This record gives sequence, C-alpha cells and structure tokens, in this order.
Amino acid sequence: MSSALHRVVVLALEGVYPFELSIPVRIFGTACGPDGEPLYEVTTCSLTGAPVATSADFTITVGHGAEALRTADTLVIPPFTCGPTEPRDWLPADLAEALALLRPHARIVSICTASYVLAAAGLLDGRRATTHWNEARTFQRAFPHIEVDENVLFVDDGRVLTAAGVAAGVDLCLHLVRRDHGSEIANRVARLCVVPPWREGGQAQYIERPMPEPETATTAATRAWALHHLDRPLTLRELAAHAGMSVRTFCRRFVSEVGMPPGQWLAQRRVDHARRLLETTTLPVDQVATQSGFGTSASLRHHLASTLATSPSAYRRAFKTGTP
Repeated sequence: MSSALHRVVVLALEGVYPFELSIPVRIFGTACGPDGEPLYEVTTCSLTGAPVATSADFTITVGHGAEALRTADTLVIPPFTCGPTEPRDWLPADLAEALALLRPHARIVSICTASYVLAAAGLLDGRRATTHWNEARTFQRAFPHIEVDENVLFVDDGRVLTAAGVAAGVDLCLHLVRRDHGSEIANRVARLCVVPPWREGGQAQYIERPMPEPETATTAATRAWALHHLDRPLTLRELAAHAGMSVRTFCRRFVSEVGMPPGQWLAQRRVDHARRLLETTTLPVDQVATQSGFGTSASLRHHLASTLATSPSAYRRAFKTGTP
C-alpha cells in the first residue's frame, strides 16, 4: 500500500445493525504503524447524508452522503433489516447509482446478508462468496451463478470480499489489515480490541457445540499448553495424559469442543505459527519448520501448499512487500 491513508467508507443503509456498523471503525481505526501513525481513515455515510434508522431503537447521524463513495479505497456494507421479499430487489435505483460512483480498483466488502446487495449488483457473479449460514440456501437459489460456501467465516476473492454473520465481520476486517500490513499490526489491533487475532476464513461458521457443564473436564487447558510446545512432537497419548483423560475420551471431547480432530487442529496451529515466523522474522525456512513443529522444510512446504497454495519463500516475499 502507499504511504497515503487508505480510506474505508462504510455505507449505512436504512435498518442497519449497529454492531456490524461499528466493526470497520473499531478495527481499521485501531490500526497504527510503527510510530503510532494511523493507517486507515474511516468515513461513515448514508445514501443521502440524512440520519439513518438502525435495527435498534435509535437513529444515527452521519456526516456524508453517497458522494463519499467516490474516494473509497475500500467500501464496507453492513447488514440491515427490512430487506425486500425478492432477493433480486435488494438493489434499488439510488443504491445502484451510489455503487456506480466507486472507482474501478476499490475493494468491496459485505458483512452478513449485505451480500445480497453485492449479488444483486452482479459483483459476485462467477465468484465464490459466503453469507449468513441461515440464508445460504435461499441466497444460492436466488443467485445460481455464485459459488456459495456456507461453511466459512469469510471469503477473500481479491477485490470483492464477503463475511458470514455478525462477528465474522471482525475476522474479515482483521484479515484485510493483515493482508495490507502483515500479522504484527493485525495482531496488535486484535489485542487492543480483545478479540482473537486470527480465525481462519475456512473455519466452520456454525457448529453446534454445547458448553460443557462446569464440573465436566475440558480440553481447553491442554490446547493452551500445546500452543506453547508447538516446536516439538505432540502425540495423542501425550495430549490425553496432560488432560487426564483416556485417548478415546480426549478425542471425543476435543471434537465436541473444537469441531475438528486434535491432529487437524494441531496442524492448523503449526501453520499459523509458521506464518507468523515467516512474516515477522528472517529465520531460514528450515528453522521456521523446526520451531513450528514440522521438523523439515519439506514438511512445511507441503502443509503451506495444501492450506494456502503457496511456498514458504513466496509467502514471505508477499508479506514483506505488502502484496495481497
């Protein structure tokens, strides 16, 4: 990115959900460079510049109308209530005219069911996208030319990005900060906002996981312990012993709490750690492989290729130069 502030414009439509409306300014507005300089300018607008009724019992006042979209580097559209009965009618004339003001290179982001707006505008045709899991089937029927993935938190398809319901908007905005400026700054934003620094975009949106009863043993402490020992082999037997369970009980409880087997979870955490090392250090690839628990550079290359379709050196080059 250039040294100029990246301008994020948030479009508040009638019936906007206040929580999702606040996500961009909270995430992008917190992102600062090494010397504390802001990295983004966040502007909220409505189609006319007039106050906007929210889905709650209050109205918000914005300082800009649709003309703000002319200067947007990134446009974020939060979800709103009172959508049309026919999904294809989610693009009234005034909204279509506003979207036409965007510059060709501007990124466009939808959160939750605001994906209907992007779809109705034809911006998702032929692309992979997501929306709230409860709307996914209706969305797919209405827009058959879109590849709808209801099992992810967000989809990054280059210029157009879509997030699933509610808090997945936080994940997507953090992903954009990470894409623009690397994991160190994104992690700092996450810490300041007291949210997880990274939930993979491919993590399932909705898995029914009832909270364990207070007296029931969980795998949480063992997961935390494992994260501090990624640099060495960790067997199922060792993990189960740390949790004070049999291997069978540990595996069953782990899946019920996390939504995936221990081995898969551990491999994802090793990839996450390797990515951080590649982005923030100059360690040789073989040392990155060792410290992240893959053992060999060949094993690290295999896992990065299977999860990110890239190599360690290519991944490092991309983030060192700020290339998406």
